[in-house]
Amino acid sequence: MKSNNFVPKGAASFLMDYDHAPRDVYFLLLPKLTMLAFSAAVEPLRIANQITNKELYRWFILSEDGLPVPCSNGIEIVPNATLDNLARSEQVFVCAGIEAAETMSERALSWLRRQRAYGCRLGSICTGAFALAKIGVLEGRRFTLHWENQPAFIEHFPDLVPTENLYEVDGDLMTCGGGSAATDMMLDLIERGHGRDLAAIVSDMCIHFRSGNQHAVQKSAYSVALRSRNQHLIKAMQVMNDNLEEPMSILEISEHVGISRRQLERLFVKNLGTSPVQFYIESRISRAHALLNETKMSVAEISAATGFNSATQMSQRFRLRYGTSPSAFRKSWAQGDDA
Repeated sequence: MKSNNFVPKGAASFLMDYDHAPRDVYFLLLPKLTMLAFSAAVEPLRIANQITNKELYRWFILSEDGLPVPCSNGIEIVPNATLDNLARSEQVFVCAGIEAAETMSERALSWLRRQRAYGCRLGSICTGAFALAKIGVLEGRRFTLHWENQPAFIEHFPDLVPTENLYEVDGDLMTCGGGSAATDMMLDLIERGHGRDLAAIVSDMCIHFRSGNQHAVQKSAYSVALRSRNQHLIKAMQVMNDNLEEPMSILEISEHVGISRRQLERLFVKNLGTSPVQFYIESRISRAHALLNETKMSVAEISAATGFNSATQMSQRFRLRYGTSPSAFRKSWAQGDDA
């Protein structure tokens, strides 16, 4: 492993007694990882060292072949460690991003299996949960990943259901949804290791409003997104989102919400500028778009998973929304990857 200065200088300080060995944290980076989520995980460790002027943590970056790893934004991150076998109880986080199902190599998966067998603690950031699911780590456990990629994850692993929370800690398993949720997860790690006061100061140094609750959901409430606090509208949107594969009628939704169909239609027009029918269709098409990007499901399978009567019907709606057919859309992405 390459040497590293794990205790940078800084102006802020926090006095604490600590004369034990540092805790090593390993980050296995998969191609097209999300840089924001990776940085949000590393920086709290760096800040904890900086403000205490002690080597509380060391962090090491791994790649499957020892070469720089491209992030989803095109920037490459250079690894500083190799895929050697780690000591028992070391902490490894799998960091992934877009196209997570396609970017996990058998070499990386084999290494993760070995580390699990040796007793290492495994976790994931953003869509790293795909790799953990592939090696059987997530069965019977609470876990999460980025909300955008959850539909594709469920299609790949129908027996595994992620939560919608920012992050999850289930025993020695730590997972998060990516983005700033990685900071929340690492603040939890710091608090468990060194106390709430240090975690609070690290949070302030990150200028990060800590949720303080791993069960806080990733997506803001519909009321915030819509600048509306109408509970009937919020509940109707939630019902639609929960029933994309087997759509309910608007009448059924209005009865479920507890208002008339006409009242529901007025709420949608007033707050969203569209009818509930159109909003429901747009939600299903958005899900189809996600499945085209994140899975290898056929167009027919995707049409069934998004509640359309046929692939033709789904394709027509998709073309109206995106200006191209589902098949052409997927082909254009494949060509872009080969370029």
